[in-house]
Amino acid sequence: MRAADIILRSPTWRRLALWSGLGAGAFALSSLAAFAAGHALMINASPSLPYWAIWLDRGAAPQRGDIILFDPPASPLFAKHFGKEPKPFGKRVSGMPGDVVTEKDRVYFVNGRQVAKAKLKSRRGEPLALGPTGTVPRGCYFVTTGHKDGFDSRYAAIGWICRQRILGVGRPIL
Repeated sequence: MRAADIILRSPTWRRLALWSGLGAGAFALSSLAAFAAGHALMINASPSLPYWAIWLDRGAAPQRGDIILFDPPASPLFAKHFGKEPKPFGKRVSGMPGDVVTEKDRVYFVNGRQVAKAKLKSRRGEPLALGPTGTVPRGCYFVTTGHKDGFDSRYAAIGWICRQRILGVGRPIL
């Protein structure tokens, strides 16, 4: 029997290999848990965005054009359309803090650039009040989608999306 065979079969070597494997496994699990705390896979059930799978990065700072996922505000209109506990919404950032949002004839502009047009009524016929205009507050965003039925900041029921509601930045994957 060779010396290497004797070492590999020794109880000490086996214990060392076992503890090394357990340590590597624990390290891998803690790294995975830390990654999962800051990321999630979100499934989009709404036609307002053309993606059905979005990777959520909880730590990323939203930039113009990014998709942000957020908890929508509670309102009777929301409850009627999406239930009492609606799922997170995903919309594109059109206005950043400090940008100027204006509206003319239900068309919304951010810094003079057209970003969305508001409908008069919801798909169920309820009147839709116009969303906020003016300077986007610090820590808040004006969000929109290109979809004609998108429910976003152009409507008062959504309004500005501020930091406390934001879950993170979404990166489309499918």
